[in-house]
Amino acid sequence: MILRQFLHTDPVAASYLFGCGGKASAAVVDPVGDIAPYVEAARATGMRILYVVDTHIHADHISAGRALAEATGAEYMLFEGAEADFPFRRVKDGEVLGLGNVTATVIHTPGHTPEHLSLLVTDRTRSAEPWFVLTGHTLMVGDLGRTELASSAEDGARALFASVRRLKELPDHIEVLPGAYSGSVCGRSLSGKPTSTIGFERRFNKAFRIEDEGEFIAAMTADIPPPPPEAARTRALNAGATS
Repeated sequence: MILRQFLHTDPVAASYLFGCGGKASAAVVDPVGDIAPYVEAARATGMRILYVVDTHIHADHISAGRALAEATGAEYMLFEGAEADFPFRRVKDGEVLGLGNVTATVIHTPGHTPEHLSLLVTDRTRSAEPWFVLTGHTLMVGDLGRTELASSAEDGARALFASVRRLKELPDHIEVLPGAYSGSVCGRSLSGKPTSTIGFERRFNKAFRIEDEGEFIAAMTADIPPPPPEAARTRALNAGATS
């Protein structure tokens, strides 16, 4: 297993390159900005980028996903329900992406946006059990993603509650690698530490540990911060709008 985390500050976001060094197979998740660091990281580790995945259609920044996929010959992927005006590989809930000895299983985790997905990653050279989950803007360290950028806040919160229940089924030792950290406009009480575990968040993430749906919806729809500047336009551009 090779894993590289890229922490961005403008905008505040996290991207990932991971894969199997032995089979020279990699994926990049939620790339931001200049594509050169991802291309160079793949070159330095001797891997070819096979997949580029956006966990969702972003509203806080312009995705570099399609540009990276075009430059490297990779497949660009979104969840099958994504509404985008360009060709992409539509991945399904439960679909397994193969990267040599590494696999990534798609989990549909709507709430932050309707098409949001997470990736549960296993390194079969270490164990048949999964090792970490890439959660995008669903589960982050200290909080969950805001729910009103692509739907009503209440509808998003209701969907997010179901997604949280799925993530809570994962074992406590599973590492959580989110798509944002403190300073991001896509969450509220985010930590500056950009990784955690399911178990730690289960115990200490106030939103993640709520068990009652009504209480959860009330918490997620209270004190919503202002939306990111031009959020609707940014999301439209990431979905293929030309202006």
